[in-house]
Amino acid sequence: MSVRSTLAAAAAAATLLALAAHPAPAGATTTAVAPATCVTDPATPKHQLRAMWIASVVNIDWPSAPGRSEAEVKAEYDGWLALARRLNYNAVIVQVRPHADAFWPSPLEPWSQYLTGVAGQDPGWDPLDYLVRRAHEENLEFHAWFNPYRASMPAPGGAGTDVAKLPANSPLRTHPEWAVPYPVGNAAGRLYLNPGIPAARAWVQDAVMDAVTRYDIDGVHFDDYFYPYPAAGQDFGDDATFAEYGAGFATKADWRRNNIDLLIQELDGRIHAAKPWVRFGVSPFGIWRNKAADPLGSDTNGTQSYDANFADTRKWVKEGWIDYIVPQVYWHIGFAVADYAKLVPWWADVVAGTDVQLYIGQADYKVAAAGQPADWFDPRELTDHLTFNRQYPQVLGDVHFSAVQVRADRLGAETVLTAEHRSRPAFPPAWGPARPLLFPVLTTARRTDTGVQLGWHPTASGTGPFGEVTSYGVYRFDGTTVPGACDLADAAHLMATVRGTTYTDPTAEPGRRYTYVVTALDRRWHESAASPPRWV
Repeated sequence: MSVRSTLAAAAAAATLLALAAHPAPAGATTTAVAPATCVTDPATPKHQLRAMWIASVVNIDWPSAPGRSEAEVKAEYDGWLALARRLNYNAVIVQVRPHADAFWPSPLEPWSQYLTGVAGQDPGWDPLDYLVRRAHEENLEFHAWFNPYRASMPAPGGAGTDVAKLPANSPLRTHPEWAVPYPVGNAAGRLYLNPGIPAARAWVQDAVMDAVTRYDIDGVHFDDYFYPYPAAGQDFGDDATFAEYGAGFATKADWRRNNIDLLIQELDGRIHAAKPWVRFGVSPFGIWRNKAADPLGSDTNGTQSYDANFADTRKWVKEGWIDYIVPQVYWHIGFAVADYAKLVPWWADVVAGTDVQLYIGQADYKVAAAGQPADWFDPRELTDHLTFNRQYPQVLGDVHFSAVQVRADRLGAETVLTAEHRSRPAFPPAWGPARPLLFPVLTTARRTDTGVQLGWHPTASGTGPFGEVTSYGVYRFDGTTVPGACDLADAAHLMATVRGTTYTDPTAEPGRRYTYVVTALDRRWHESAASPPRWV
C-alpha cells in the first residue's frame, strides 16, 4: 500500500471511530464544498483578504524608533499581530527592504538603519525569521514588502544624494555607475538604482530572491515606486543609459516602461520557479491612465502611473505577470478628480477574465487628517468603501495604510468598519489549482473552565507543496445538528482559523448545546470538506 493510501485509510478509520462515539442522526452526511446555489451574507464572507501595511521606512509603523532592543522590537511586532487578530485581519504586509537595505542578514545589501539607527549595523538577530514565524503562529499570511529601486532617503536622516554616505556594502558603493540622484539640488533628493541598466535590474531581483528562497514567506509585495514620481522641471537622469540600451524604442518613455515590464515579468518567473506557492503582488498608484489620454483609461483626471512611474500595471494584469494587484484608491467617494466609485469598477473590469486577484488599497491615514476634505471627517467613509466593493465580485479584499492608523481608530472609523465588515474571521481568497484534501477528524470536544476545548487528528497532506495543509477552520452551530453544505458557505458560523490541532472556544456559554466541525486548508486556502460533527 502506498503512503498516501495508508494515510487515507487511517483517516477513514478515525472517522468511523468518531462517528461511533458520537453518531450522526439517520441520513446525515459530512459537509461538502458549498454549491454555488447557496445564499450567503455579504457581510460575512468566508474568503476575503484583510491586510494591513506595516511600514518600516523612517519608522512609520515598526520599529517605532531606531535603536530599540531586540526584545522591544519583537514585542512591538507581537502587538501588531495581536491587533490584526483582534480585528479579524488575516494578513500582514511588512516592509523588509525600504531602500536597498535589509531586515535580514542579506549577503547582498546592508542592514536597515531603521533597526539600530546605523545603516549597515548588525542588530545581532534575524528579524525576518521572527516576522514570518510569528505571523504564521497567529495564522496570518506574511507578505514581504520590497521597494525595488529606491536606494536612500533624504538627508539628514538618510544619505540623500551622496553615495559616499551609504554603507560600504551598499550596491551603489560597489556599483556607483548604477546610481541616479533625483531630484537634484534640493532637500528631497534620493538615490535610485537605474532601472535601465540590466545588471541593476538583476541585482534587485537577486536581493528579493534571497528572501524568497531562505524564508517561508507567502508573498512578494511591491508598492507604487518604480521610476520616482516626477519633480517639477527635472527629468530622471538616464540619458546616457537610454543611448546605450534604448535602441529600437521610439521614445524614452516606452523604453522606461519596458524596463519595468522586464523587472515584473522576470521576477514573476523566478519566484514561481523557486516556490510556486508564493504570490507576487503590486500596489500601484490608483490611476493607470485617464480616459482623456487613453480610451482604455478610467474616468479620472489625476496623475497617471503609466506616465509618472512608467508602470504599465494594466498590462501586467492582462499578461498574468502578477498574482494580485492592490491599486491605491486613496480618494473618497465623489471626489471629482479621482472618484472611488469610478475607479473600483474600472479596476474590477481590468481583472475580469484573468487569474489576477484584486484588492483595494484603503487610505486609513486620511481619516480626520488635517487638510483633508470634509468627507474624511465622516466616520463612515471607509466602511462605505467596503460596502461599495460588494457590488463587484472581482474585489476580493482590502489592504489598509497603515498599521498606526488602524490602531489610532480616529473618529471610531475602524470600529465601525470592523463591526460592519469584519465581525467574523475569514480565510484569504483561494487561488491556484486545488488538490483534494482529506477532512480532519474531531477527537475531543469537552467543557473546561476556559471554554469548550477541541482537538482533532491532523489532516494528511497531499503530494507536494500545493497539497500541504497549513491551517484549520473551526465552525460552531447552536444546538445539536449536522451542518449541510450551505451552512458553511459563508463565515456566519466560523469561530476561528488556527494552525495546530487544538482550539478552545472561550465564548461558549455554560449549559448550551453546540455542534462543532473543523475543516482543513492548504497553503493556497483551498478548503476540505468538514469533519464529522461533535456535540457538546
